[in-house]
Amino acid sequence: MAQNQSFALPSLPVPLLNFVRRLPWQPPSLLLALALQRLLWPRLRESQRQELANAVVAIEVEDLGLRCRVWLTERGFAVAPAALAPRVSIRASSASYLRLLKGQEDPDRLFFERALVLEGDTEYGLLLKNTLDALGPILVWPQRS
Repeated sequence: MAQNQSFALPSLPVPLLNFVRRLPWQPPSLLLALALQRLLWPRLRESQRQELANAVVAIEVEDLGLRCRVWLTERGFAVAPAALAPRVSIRASSASYLRLLKGQEDPDRLFFERALVLEGDTEYGLLLKNTLDALGPILVWPQRS
């Protein structure tokens, strides 16, 4: 699954990067919840939805300083309430997340290389990882010729 090619996203202009780093977690969390609702929700079986429900997942994109908190409710993905602590926290670079979403990288490899950091409830983290692995790539890009 992993490719040996180096992958980097274009750098953001410093003023934009500084703005993103100062954002509270709610606006990016709303965007992430909407994206997950569109891309992931329809692909989850009811049993998977039930297993993953009602747990807050915190996601940090290290190189962008972006923080998100989402959870799965009976109606889909939503911004997690501030009062609830994350059950699991995931931290990686934007390039690592993108490779994972496109199915170009193995999450176990990134984890053991410390490019993907998972903290919190290990059992829930493993359930989340296995569910996403079973679904395959979330994003499909046309191949360059």
